[in-house]
Amino acid sequence: MAIPVTPNKKIRVMVVDDSMVARSMIIRGLSAHPRIEVVGFAINTLDARAKIPQYKPDVVTMDVEMPGQSGIDFLKQYLPANPIPVILVSSLNLKVFDALAVGAVDFVRKPEDPQSTESFIAALAQKVIIASNARPRPTPVVSASSALAAGKPPNLGANPALDHVIIGLGASTGGTEATLAVMKYLPADIPPMVIVQHMPPGFTKMYAERLNRLCAMEVKEAQSGDELRRGLALIAPADLQCRVVRIGNRYTVNCTPGEKVSGHRPSVDAMFQSMADVVTCKMVGIIMTGMGQDGAVGLLAMRKKGAYTIGQDKESSVVYGMPGVAQNIGAVMIQASCDNISTVLLRHLKTLS
Repeated sequence: MAIPVTPNKKIRVMVVDDSMVARSMIIRGLSAHPRIEVVGFAINTLDARAKIPQYKPDVVTMDVEMPGQSGIDFLKQYLPANPIPVILVSSLNLKVFDALAVGAVDFVRKPEDPQSTESFIAALAQKVIIASNARPRPTPVVSASSALAAGKPPNLGANPALDHVIIGLGASTGGTEATLAVMKYLPADIPPMVIVQHMPPGFTKMYAERLNRLCAMEVKEAQSGDELRRGLALIAPADLQCRVVRIGNRYTVNCTPGEKVSGHRPSVDAMFQSMADVVTCKMVGIIMTGMGQDGAVGLLAMRKKGAYTIGQDKESSVVYGMPGVAQNIGAVMIQASCDNISTVLLRHLKTLS
């Protein structure tokens, strides 16, 4: 478990990247941050294995694709016995999700041009600060074949009440795998779900496609006008606000540019608040691991409108920020571990009539 870094102590960071250009950019950028000290670097995973005990970093940044052993294989072997927070630094690459599945805390997309270097460093520094207080949870990779071998969850059946339920779920740091841990145990005929996961542009579509392969329900990246229906889960697209809209007795989503809400776009608060404002049928709100407080106020608004609300507990959260704030302000009706949220949700749905 990571030892929390005190505010007055600089966060010790080690940079692992085979590219000298990328290493220099990251080291120079992070070193300029007043809360961060770059204590060393490694040119590949073999080098990292030798130097991590030597430098004792609080956080490691790591490229995914490197000559020799990949970052993913390194994390599989190293993290179970040495659970240090790792931030992935990657191009637009589906393998990021495999690395997150074996215990990396978060990721940031490498800049594609020099003009975006400043925003990249700002995002990476923020994620380093968050990761310094994270609790890595190394887990085995969930492959499509292993998910299918485990069998699909049984359907909920033709209960007409479930045709009039909408589920909202929000997560941030640590949420890609936490959300999968919930959804892989939900049936193909689950009531419609709208999911906000803080993620850089380009990755939400790949994330939706990954969940679609691993889960029983259909999962897709949301587009404006998509109708909410049983068996469909919509992932809010990166850099757009995703809100639920009522049209008569139908519900759709609206995905548009706009101001950040609670510091994010997409924002869990924006999505939850839209549900509180327009949904007249039964609702469920779920808030999971993540830094900050996005989603807490929106979840409280949902609860005040009669929604059933679930929060991830502290012990299973990579970062107990969002669910912790929601719990503290009274937005959460029941807390559950990441592995038990699906059971709590299905138990509630079976009581509806």
